[in-house]
Amino acid sequence: MWLVLYGGFFALGTVLLFMAFQQYQKTQNLLLDGVRTTAIVSDLLTNYDSDGDTYTPIFEFKDRTNTTRTYKSPISSSPPAYKVGEKVKIIYDRNDAENVKTISFWGLYRVSIILAIIASPLLVIGGSYLLYTLR
Repeated sequence: MWLVLYGGFFALGTVLLFMAFQQYQKTQNLLLDGVRTTAIVSDLLTNYDSDGDTYTPIFEFKDRTNTTRTYKSPISSSPPAYKVGEKVKIIYDRNDAENVKTISFWGLYRVSIILAIIASPLLVIGGSYLLYTLR
């Protein structure tokens, strides 16, 4: 029974680490092939919560066809990370202008980092148990 449990931890950790690597590769491809431009923070959405308010920036930018596009950041923060009117560097996929990321460490790599953080203890715990029982 314990072998199945810890083997499951190890397998889940492996899958999550693989997904983190895939997300990292997608980001690297976006950095190589994407279009870099400057966006302006057009608005800050206020998210009301019992723990306190957070703010989500809305970016406005022009794509290669000179079409004005908006991008709602998936990251909210308190205090706000940006001010209305602030210029921010972004990158978007030339084939899909909906695939947008802000050019910052957290903006580019947050999904990879979060998946790797979750995968790490699963790999250590599951792998350690498997190594201990199989030796």
